[in-house]
Amino acid sequence: MIRRVTSPALFPPPTYAHASVVEAGTRLAFLAGSVPLDRDGNLVGAGDPVRQAEQVIANLEVQLEAIGSDLAHVLSTDVYVVSGEPAVLSAVWEVVEASGLSVGPHSSTLLGVACLGYTGHLVEITATAAVPESPERAPRS
Repeated sequence: MIRRVTSPALFPPPTYAHASVVEAGTRLAFLAGSVPLDRDGNLVGAGDPVRQAEQVIANLEVQLEAIGSDLAHVLSTDVYVVSGEPAVLSAVWEVVEASGLSVGPHSSTLLGVACLGYTGHLVEITATAAVPESPERAPRS
């Protein structure tokens, strides 16, 4: 259903693929940005991009579950971090690597940005995922 491609002609990416190809007929989901808010709309991890990244991944899992998918079926993400510091971006990327998103591996872009939509909001992830036909999902590692 999903073919992940890493071109040998390019520098090998760390734990993500250069492209994901989905066969025709597969259902795709385009997810809104997952943000570091709890169920009641409270910011989780104020001032802490790593904690916010953990909450964002947890919220992304809930979004995926609602459509019958999971992290292993994510094809592509954009990871937005309010920072111009490579060390901060790397710390957030470590959370992404440790999550089930690395199972694919999926294609991803990591971006340092000036601001996001909520006060104190430091991390956001948008995703595109395949939705498996059967209720069974890919096993998590």
